[in-house]
Amino acid sequence: MERDEQEPTMSEPTKTKYDRQLRIWGEVGQAALENASICLLNCGPTGSEALKNLVLGGIGSITIVDGSKVEIGDLGNNFMVDAKSVGESKAKTVCAFLQELNDAVRANFVEENPDSLILTDPSFFSQFTLVIATQLVEDSMVKLDRICREANVMLVFARSYGLTGLVRISVQEHTIIDSKPDHFLDDLRLNNPWPELKRFVESIDLKTPDPIAHKHIPYVVILVKMADEWTKIHSNNLPSTREEKKEFKDLVKSKMVSMDEDNYKEAVEATFKVFAPRGISKEIQEIIDDLYAEVGSNSSAFWVMVAALKEFIANEGDGEAPLEGSMPDMTSSTEHYINLQKIYQTKAEADCLSMEQRVKHILVKVGRDPSSISKQTIKSFCKNARKLKVCRYRTIEDEFSNPSVTELHKCLASEDYSSAVGFYILLRAVDRFAATYKRFPGQFDGGDIEEDASLLRTTALSLISEMGCDAYELPEELCNEMCRFGAAELHVVAAFVGGIASQEVIKLITKQFVPMLGTFVFNGIDHNSQSLTL
Repeated sequence: MERDEQEPTMSEPTKTKYDRQLRIWGEVGQAALENASICLLNCGPTGSEALKNLVLGGIGSITIVDGSKVEIGDLGNNFMVDAKSVGESKAKTVCAFLQELNDAVRANFVEENPDSLILTDPSFFSQFTLVIATQLVEDSMVKLDRICREANVMLVFARSYGLTGLVRISVQEHTIIDSKPDHFLDDLRLNNPWPELKRFVESIDLKTPDPIAHKHIPYVVILVKMADEWTKIHSNNLPSTREEKKEFKDLVKSKMVSMDEDNYKEAVEATFKVFAPRGISKEIQEIIDDLYAEVGSNSSAFWVMVAALKEFIANEGDGEAPLEGSMPDMTSSTEHYINLQKIYQTKAEADCLSMEQRVKHILVKVGRDPSSISKQTIKSFCKNARKLKVCRYRTIEDEFSNPSVTELHKCLASEDYSSAVGFYILLRAVDRFAATYKRFPGQFDGGDIEEDASLLRTTALSLISEMGCDAYELPEELCNEMCRFGAAELHVVAAFVGGIASQEVIKLITKQFVPMLGTFVFNGIDHNSQSLTL
């Protein structure tokens, strides 16, 4: 059971300090970051770079777990250690450096090997909001994933290995209200106006003899009238074919009385908003039909609001989600624009009030406090009701033991994805190699790299067979490259992989933007990257 906090307030110095990022994720997102507790496993360059980005962003607290000492080799790939720290605890050194970057962050360290901690003290991880696990081998990944899922702790894996690397999120379910899509259609209901909007549109005459008035009719009014005119002679159907859409545009243009009418030009450019299907999208339909929308006493606030949304759409929404209530800029007289704005805002407020009542009713029905979900949360949900996202991730164990053969074959058949799959397989194969030979391929002084390449290839081919991809020809050059890497963490790759990991961490903690699905694989040889959903 969860209780939503009231909208957070921030002090002016804090607002000034984080001014630029507040413009992206707002005070609510920043408060989520400042309340988060992050655990980093292994503070090599990949982990240090990921954590640095979060510390600069104002994360609440960090705990670094690493049992190793700073070595001379670390000075060449990790900016967060120096010559004076050689022989000292790496966790302590990196922790002190990160603390200097932002003294508002609470920084702790544990001098212990992460692999040992996973085995001996699994309950240790339950105190954190999220764990960033870097440079773990396959066996430890599977165990940690199981621990974090049982404790309901979010988990992000990151690994850099020579010129390749990967990032993988693992949470049972991640729900997003404010997904911030790059492109999204304005919620204007041009093809499905409600009674108040219809009455306003009907009160305006497109045939007005006043040329100034004609130039200042908002395009919303023009398109609602045109859509109504069209549907009356087309059996209530909107334009759907290319010919019909062109015909509709011509219909709008025909209402122009002079070529300098910007409002009509805007109407022609916005005709695609009329062509959009009425009602909710397939994705939102899937969310309201989800099993989790059948709520109980332990359901999250998100799913309680989804249950209310389902009721709303079926009743007062008449097939539509709550109105967002915002309007884009457009050529219009001040009077028309303000009146339109009021109509949209009034409808949005009424829809939000209906949703609020439905949420309270559902909470009472499942034995919860009716005020446990704040008005501000419900308002945000209503505003973003068409943009909801639900992300679910397979367990690492399930992906490793039972990958999607269909997806694998699809990726292998694609020129763009085949090298990413090759590196994905080899990153798993090097862990098996290490389990057998107690070292990673190419990790030796003066040994035979060709022998390691042959052994790695044999290991990889065995893995490929298990994955059901016997037909895949693993490029010999890829095996040779993995051996040449010698398990090295190159700073340039580590910084990139760590940066991707910290970006995903921010998405998960703020619950804004959509985190990546599948395994992100970076290929530094060809300078590209792919996400594999296996």
